[in-house]
Amino acid sequence: MTDAGVVDPDKPSIARVYDYLLGGKDNYEVDRHIGDKFKHELPGSVVIAHSNRQVLGRAVRAIARDTGVQQFIDMGSGLPTADNVHQIAQRHTPSSRVVYIDNDPIVLAHGRALLAENENTRVIQADVRTPDAIRNHPDTTALIDFDRPVAVILSAILHHINDDEDPMAVVRYWQDLVPSGSYVFISHFRSGHNEETAEAEAILQQTFGRGRWRSDDEIRALFGDMELLDPGVVPTSLWRPEQSPTVFGEDGGTRELTVWEQLIVAGLARKP
Repeated sequence: MTDAGVVDPDKPSIARVYDYLLGGKDNYEVDRHIGDKFKHELPGSVVIAHSNRQVLGRAVRAIARDTGVQQFIDMGSGLPTADNVHQIAQRHTPSSRVVYIDNDPIVLAHGRALLAENENTRVIQADVRTPDAIRNHPDTTALIDFDRPVAVILSAILHHINDDEDPMAVVRYWQDLVPSGSYVFISHFRSGHNEETAEAEAILQQTFGRGRWRSDDEIRALFGDMELLDPGVVPTSLWRPEQSPTVFGEDGGTRELTVWEQLIVAGLARKP
């Protein structure tokens, strides 16, 4: 993860590599080098990145449209792209409030420029592993009322937290903090016990010194005792998909997913 306040163009960034895989332009040569390694050695990486971005949009839309929750905290938000959390949420409820969290200083700069005229959004440079600092940040306290339901978004971030950093404790902090009627969304790399999983995990570890694929049971356990909503923890392509040929076959049935699509899953849970 990135040192606070320092943009190092010679050191790859998780946020910028992800931006490159999504077709963005806010990245450096070192990020493109890592991104190309994923593209060439693991050609399904781009599919994984896009699939995760799409499921995030569906989850935010479901929360904003169907639950009445109007407060969102997006952990490890990454660089701004099309249909960010605040754009989706505010499309359904214009008064929705969103706090973005990322520890990459370039995310802070780009995010603040994008959101300068949106009074219901904030971008905080902080580390997801230090939840107290996020909870007590002035921008968080100014925008989020923790006496009212909150949606906590942990999209493709927990697999960057190693086991010895206790990702479950990070999730539990927010589960304990938010009131009844709140939601937690998680997407996470899933161990496929295959060559693709092992190679992708090795590239992340070699590049960033972190990256942990987890089993279905380990990912479900992250939700603690919250109420896991339908369809449970499933590959992102199958999490409340829209009717499209990318998920459904010509006969209307669900097609068999590729090995790449099976390597990232998502789930949404509600605090009773």
